[in-house]
Amino acid sequence: MQQYETILYEPGTVARVILNRPAVLNAQNLLMLRELNDALHRASYDSEVRVIVLSANGRAFSAGHDVKEMNTPEWEKGRNSQEVWRAFERTRVTYAENHLAWRNIPKPTIAMVHGLCIFGGWMVASTMDMVFASDDAMFLPNPYPADYWAITWELGARKTKELLYEHRYVTAAEAMELGFVNRVYSRDELERETLAYAGRVAENDPIHLRDLKLMVNQTQDGMGFTTSVLAAFNGYNGRTRAQSWGDPGKEGHKDAVPYSRLVQKAKPPYKKN
Repeated sequence: MQQYETILYEPGTVARVILNRPAVLNAQNLLMLRELNDALHRASYDSEVRVIVLSANGRAFSAGHDVKEMNTPEWEKGRNSQEVWRAFERTRVTYAENHLAWRNIPKPTIAMVHGLCIFGGWMVASTMDMVFASDDAMFLPNPYPADYWAITWELGARKTKELLYEHRYVTAAEAMELGFVNRVYSRDELERETLAYAGRVAENDPIHLRDLKLMVNQTQDGMGFTTSVLAAFNGYNGRTRAQSWGDPGKEGHKDAVPYSRLVQKAKPPYKKN
């Protein structure tokens, strides 16, 4: 059995993939994303697995990208075209190709979210077919069209603009109203209810479940889902890599606001009058 450093994998009819860096609120370093990719594909190819549930240990589902790792040599900003190209390709595989592959796993997938679900956490959750959340969950999408950009498909054009223009957190209740979250439970009920639902789904014919998922995904793809995700990634990441990873030029760096400051600048959830 494959042993992982940053996640746990529990095979079964309902397979469990559990983010396991609780000390850093399951911030996503490259190792976690690589291990997550391996575990999800392992469950996908296991004929005994009918449903996959993605969750996390500790106080949060995921606080997003690991900011500390972004300052290490593997993420160090380059100054020549070869370094920029390597950085772009690593990011493309990690955040575009792999995330799309998770979305297309031919089995039902459920993200079980509690606590913070920020930026990269939102993106990972959004690759799953469904999101079940605890009532204390707090969501914060990336306000830039980068990496796995699927929010327009999840919320619709007007709500996406409303939310991202303001750059604010979203409660579990509002996330359900927006259509990003399927169901909301109390923290004590979340795991029990999510696994109960997964168990009921797992009783169905796996070929039928696969066909249902493929049909829904292919309907979206016929309307341009995958094309728009890749276009957003290539456009935004290509530009920012050229500006911030390459020669800054006379005008200096033009990169977007650093990740940590983006989180700090986020506004609190909207409160209805």
